[in-house]
Amino acid sequence: MTRHLLKLSDFTPSELRGIVTRAIEMKKAGPNRGGPIAGKTLAMIFTKNSTRTRVSFESGMAKFGGHALFLHAGTTQLGRDEPIADTARVLSRMCDAIMIRNNSQADQAELALHSRVPVINGLSDIHHPCQLLADIQTWMEHRGDIRGKTAAWVGDGNNNVCHSFIEAAQLFGFTLNVAAPQGFEPLEQIVSPAKDSVRICRSAAEAVSGADLVVTDTWTSMGQEAEQQRR
Repeated sequence: MTRHLLKLSDFTPSELRGIVTRAIEMKKAGPNRGGPIAGKTLAMIFTKNSTRTRVSFESGMAKFGGHALFLHAGTTQLGRDEPIADTARVLSRMCDAIMIRNNSQADQAELALHSRVPVINGLSDIHHPCQLLADIQTWMEHRGDIRGKTAAWVGDGNNNVCHSFIEAAQLFGFTLNVAAPQGFEPLEQIVSPAKDSVRICRSAAEAVSGADLVVTDTWTSMGQEAEQQRR
């Protein structure tokens, strides 16, 4: 069965730790054009722009022997004259994996449903799993195991990175304090399964008290610009 990474909870805790451990090993070893993705092609679909996401995926593929195709939504038929299911089938026949960065978790799920190759979430409106894998890798490289530690989130609570941090807390075994004023909390559907690992705080000061790691982010996520002053 084809595995997809649309959210961290698509994988088990041991699988996620294995991914991070392997990433650290590959980083230390350096580029290897004859490595495990030699000759593989990654299709990258962007409906939301990003410097870091594009460069990191393209560089990673190139350094380990693969190739990345940049597909901007404005230059493809995705979701316009061609249904998402058809795009999934076509890319599946020509590429070995698909990365998509867009504003709809539901569209990603549909793409994955009809894809015969792995689909990776490069960002959606709800989750940002690759960002969290990179964050956890950075922590482990500099501070060791994150299990049992406390992290504080100070930024927009109803945010894709925050949601993935909540899943990470449960899956990697740490506590997450989320600074979220009333009305700006993370989605309950994300918080509920991880409730033993997450604490909603009403102030930034409360959230960071005793934390081993403080993560900051914007108060106004993409698409919420009209709410800037209120936030």
